[in-house]
Amino acid sequence: MNSSFYIPKSAMAIMAHPDDIEFTCVGTFARWVKYGAKVSYVLCTSGEVGIDEPGMTKEKAGQIREQESRDAAKIAGVENVSFMREPDGLLEASLQLRKKLVREIRREKPEVIVCGDPTYLWGEDDYINHPDHRAAALSAIDATFPAAGQPNLFEELEAEGLTAHKPRKLFAANGSEGKYFVSIDETIDIKIAALRAHKSQMKDWDPEEMIKKWASDIARGKEMSYAEAFRIVTLVDDDSWNKRQQSG
Repeated sequence: MNSSFYIPKSAMAIMAHPDDIEFTCVGTFARWVKYGAKVSYVLCTSGEVGIDEPGMTKEKAGQIREQESRDAAKIAGVENVSFMREPDGLLEASLQLRKKLVREIRREKPEVIVCGDPTYLWGEDDYINHPDHRAAALSAIDATFPAAGQPNLFEELEAEGLTAHKPRKLFAANGSEGKYFVSIDETIDIKIAALRAHKSQMKDWDPEEMIKKWASDIARGKEMSYAEAFRIVTLVDDDSWNKRQQSG
């Protein structure tokens, strides 16, 4: 299925680390932003164990990687980036994290949530999906449904003015098994530029060749040159969503 005609009014990415969004779905976000969507990023960790250099501390690494995330977001046209600052490398799908994510969802009230796929474990013969990726994905899904939309869950958040909100759709990024494809022909260069902003991770390596290969492999056989792939769950049907929007 080609999602090129679906542009949400608002969307939120929930991922584990700085650069996860850029590797998986920033081409889609950049396209949505181009056509008027309001987009926000939520990162569960600051990636503070992700710079393996002599003398590097977790505090300094976290600061570097948070700034790289903000720089990458701006390249895609995204200004709102939030960090949950859970421990990098030790992320758990805890109730504490679920509540943090519910707070963000109720605050921003996005039409679409984009996260990873917690069922994705085995990659190629030389890759196992990071446990933080799986924990962040499961936490995002559990926060999206039913928690964010259930007023009797985390009802204490109402004291902060944050009322229940059920997003319209959830997109789970999965390049190997996704069934819903977004053309990123017009944003592939933004995706590459955003990845380059993660200088602490790219170092002397330029991601362009690999990213174009991955995106072209996903797009093979479809009416596009480059694509990102997702599983999608529709939580609110079109009629109900439109009535909700009309009622304010």
